[in-house]
Amino acid sequence: MVTMDLKHIFNELHYEIVRKIAEGGMGVVCEAQQRGIGGFTKVVAIKLIKEEFSAIEEFKNNFIGEAKLVADLIHTNIVQMYHLGQIGEQYFMTMEYVKGCNLDDFILKHRETNQKIPIDLAVFIVSRLTRGLAYAHDKCDTKGNNLGIVHRDINPKNVMIAQEGDVKITDFGIAKAFEEDNSGDLKDLMYNEEGYSIAGKDEYLSPEQARCEVTDNRADLFACGIIMAELILGENIFEGNDSEETIQFILEKPIPDFGTLRTDLDEKLNVILHNALQRDREARYQTAQEMLGHLEFYIYGGGYGPTNEKLAVYIKDLMGPDGENAAERWAYGDTPGL
Repeated sequence: MVTMDLKHIFNELHYEIVRKIAEGGMGVVCEAQQRGIGGFTKVVAIKLIKEEFSAIEEFKNNFIGEAKLVADLIHTNIVQMYHLGQIGEQYFMTMEYVKGCNLDDFILKHRETNQKIPIDLAVFIVSRLTRGLAYAHDKCDTKGNNLGIVHRDINPKNVMIAQEGDVKITDFGIAKAFEEDNSGDLKDLMYNEEGYSIAGKDEYLSPEQARCEVTDNRADLFACGIIMAELILGENIFEGNDSEETIQFILEKPIPDFGTLRTDLDEKLNVILHNALQRDREARYQTAQEMLGHLEFYIYGGGYGPTNEKLAVYIKDLMGPDGENAAERWAYGDTPGL
């Protein structure tokens, strides 16, 4: 909850809290107006962590690590980070305000209205997702050292679609990445128990995550394959009745012939889906750039294909007359327990 005292302090920092977007057990996300001289204003999103969680060293370090990581990820397909601050013992981030819906709501709306997502738009959305991941995976520090970024939590709630049709990745809260320490060696930027515990949402885990193995960028590509299949079929192919069954399905359930499940899906896209969903990561797409190339050739190889503008028009039609309100059912990732 944002108290009157906190609102007053934010005002002193030149942020006017406009409204609460979402609240969870660990924090709150608000829309705010950032003010400057000469009547300058900018709409931003503020993620504020509750004081008791800011006091937990592991959580605090991860929150700071996420802000430091995303601050240097300047890309149209990644939600931008502007500032990390502290009020008393509470930490907050200011981020790009994206008016739109997350991919989970996008899928849910189609289920509620018994509609199928057009295949070209499904592929386009995942192509923009892999475009952002290609940038993040290839990101290097000032000395040319690859940061080894793996998002590890690519799922529909962490993918946003702006009303203008831009697709954006958010919530790098459990990402794996490196930074240079004082001695010049690379160390984990955020607390990481990889190899000992599972990180990520069960239904979107790669097989290596499900087995508690050390991951690399190819884990994110398996999640992209799951999302593309869900966009096309309207359901997650691995979701079971509980966590244990879901993980078993990820490790063992046969990957279907997608053309038999949706008749307007051709063999070329079926091959792309199977390449993304190879359980052996050596047989999977090796880079996001490679997967992006295949997706873009699929949708643009014959000439004109989908654009941000086409997706924007589709979202407006999908949401209907109450679209402006319906499109607000998102949160900036799951880190605050939203």
